[in-house]
Amino acid sequence: MILCDTSAMIALINQRDSHHERCKLALKGLRSRLITTWACVTEAMYLLGEVDKERGVQAQEVLRGYLEDRRILLHIGSEEEANRIYALMRKYKKMDFADGSLVAAAESLNIRRIFTLDSDFYFYIINDKSPFEVLPNTP
Repeated sequence: MILCDTSAMIALINQRDSHHERCKLALKGLRSRLITTWACVTEAMYLLGEVDKERGVQAQEVLRGYLEDRRILLHIGSEEEANRIYALMRKYKKMDFADGSLVAAAESLNIRRIFTLDSDFYFYIINDKSPFEVLPNTP
């Protein structure tokens, strides 16, 4: 499985996003299923509605469809993961909750690959020892 960050979800759905084609092409080359967290879904739903007021609801429906059709799986974290998110946010001072949820999920699910446009994932460390493999690669 490959973790999926908010930025990649938005780029895949929003055709006006400057990274749309790049993410669409990268997704075709992935051989594993995408999985994300509630925090990222919440963030994506909000941002899709804010980015394009005219088409926001339709974009949110596309994301809902990805989840319903299980094109993107949803990881439900545990209380221990929530505690790990808080610890990660203290360690990485500028880390937001959604990013912390992905790092904690990576640790719980033993996943190193992440589909994201967020350069912070080049610096986050899984279990304090392993870097992420970030996809798509930097252009």
